Amino acid sequence: MDSRLRTIMDFVPIGSRVADIGTDHGYLAIELIKSKIAISVIASDKNAGPLEAARKNIKAAEVEGDIDLRLGDGLQSINTGEVNVICIAGMGGALICEILTASPEVTAQVDKIILQPMNAVDKVRQWVSLNNWNIEDEDLAEVDGIIYEILCISHSLQVNSTKKMNSPLLPKFIQSKIDKLKRILEAMNQSTRARTSDKYFEVQEQIRKLEIQLESIINHKKENL
Repeated sequence: MDSRLRTIMDFVPIGSRVADIGTDHGYLAIELIKSKIAISVIASDKNAGPLEAARKNIKAAEVEGDIDLRLGDGLQSINTGEVNVICIAGMGGALICEILTASPEVTAQVDKIILQPMNAVDKVRQWVSLNNWNIEDEDLAEVDGIIYEILCISHSLQVNSTKKMNSPLLPKFIQSKIDKLKRILEAMNQSTRARTSDKYFEVQEQIRKLEIQLESIINHKKENL
């Protein structure tokens, strides 16, 4: 397992009944059972190939009795009330929003949903807000030089980002966002019209705020050395 999947696991409460949506090779489902975090897992994928690979891995790990493999698109293979935690990882943010929107009767019956979008994280955050969920906590994980955001959402009013704010990856993550925005500014600088647009000044302001945040984090770390 890579650190991305381990970070997802850290958000799953012990004793959970989990739906692993887009299970791929079944690694998350297997580790949830082997580590005794989950008492059962429904591992679902819309493609037969990955599901067959998951079946072989699950058999090799000798956890067949605790993992139910299902072929289905999104949450369509999950019945209402079967699980209390949903994990959706390794998909685009827009697709994650589509999956959640398509099965409100399933999501309404769970305690937590753990999301790891590959992109469009802002779109996922917007969905969370518009659909009366809260980001209970979030964290960062790095694999092959890429930093991923993991969101744990629930209906709890106890909202924080303790894990993310304490993550050693946070300065690097913020710097990567600054660098990306600066590249956007450089591209916009090639056009007089773009340089005078509202978007140009919005990007400048985003960079300014991120640089202030990064400086604050660095200074805080120095003070605690």
